[in-house]
Amino acid sequence: MHWKDGLKNWSTWRGFLPSLVIIVNSLTWNTLILSVFSGAVNGLSISYSEILSLFGVEYIAVAVSVIIASAFFPRSRRVCLFIWMFIGALVSILLITIPNNSMPMNLLISALFGISVGAGLPSSLTCFADATTVENRGFFGGITFFFVGIFTLFFVSMTFFLSDVEVFWATVLWRMIGASLFLLTYRQKQVEQEPKVPSYLSILSRRDLIFYLVPWIMFCLLNWIESPLLTNLFGETYNLIGFVEVIIAGVSALVGGLIADFAGRKRVIIIGFIILGLGYAVLSLISGLRVSWYIYAALDGIAWGMFAAVFFMTLWGDLGGGNQKEKYYVVGGLPYLLGMFMSELVKPYIKVMPLTTAFSLASFFLFLAVLPLMYAPETLPEKRIKERELKGYVEKAKKTKEKYT
Repeated sequence: MHWKDGLKNWSTWRGFLPSLVIIVNSLTWNTLILSVFSGAVNGLSISYSEILSLFGVEYIAVAVSVIIASAFFPRSRRVCLFIWMFIGALVSILLITIPNNSMPMNLLISALFGISVGAGLPSSLTCFADATTVENRGFFGGITFFFVGIFTLFFVSMTFFLSDVEVFWATVLWRMIGASLFLLTYRQKQVEQEPKVPSYLSILSRRDLIFYLVPWIMFCLLNWIESPLLTNLFGETYNLIGFVEVIIAGVSALVGGLIADFAGRKRVIIIGFIILGLGYAVLSLISGLRVSWYIYAALDGIAWGMFAAVFFMTLWGDLGGGNQKEKYYVVGGLPYLLGMFMSELVKPYIKVMPLTTAFSLASFFLFLAVLPLMYAPETLPEKRIKERELKGYVEKAKKTKEKYT
């Protein structure tokens, strides 16, 4: 189905609504609650190794939970996802107690927090993939991240006017609202034939997937390694730059999703890597000038929007084809989720790292990441691309004819 046809088809929107609810709620809740958790842990009067162990337990729990849940959630996605979201609300309450707990109790909370963040994400994204088609998946992925950006801005802005306790309770309420709306809107489809459940070995042995996965891993590692350096460089303007990036990324996701459905996923990804590489190149050359920060923010926001629409939402669903897609989203999601831990590992060294060298290396590796993509097959069927190009030519010809007749 063409994305224009999707706009006119109410049943398409009705099928897409539950995935929009759960993904927007989950990703905005994750952003807010990760900030709350990080602030609570870093505020403890404990050693750096103990802080690192709390974050380490969280990310191990994320990894283990997404792998295990991907095997069980497909049996009853509606019930499992509702329970997962409800647990997230309960864990939000537990985070309030972190400053007053013993170390073993906080390790347990970290593990529960990791489960509440990760377990249901692959099935949430599978709901999205099952509700869309390869022809309109980029478009709906762009819409999803546009709303993620809007709600993220709203909740981050809200934190400036609320106390820490009020922020905690806001996360609880938001998670419960999402769980209730999802339960009301989602209906698991009855299929004539159960989709094939691939093994992780079979997924990781696919050359087409590897050509996309390697650049994605490189991006995730570089993104989270560079993040503390950028925080230190931008200083007090970091939050402002973050706001600008979220706005740009939301618009870019819409545009990137449309291009991905019209011209293909690979072109959007390659453009995203080149733009992001240019952003780091600018910082490596003139990081001392404030104007370079805003140039980087604009370029980074554009690239992030493109990656959000394609890498987060669209690509792994395309590669999953007619198979059960949870494991594809696990493979695609883990590099990003676990890459966050790299930020914690490099924080002690940010003041001794030469910024010019760090940004130059990031730019080099981002441009290098384009090479595997050159050999990656396009996941949007070539036939669809040609049909849409031909349709565009025909529409232009009609307009030209009408103009001169």
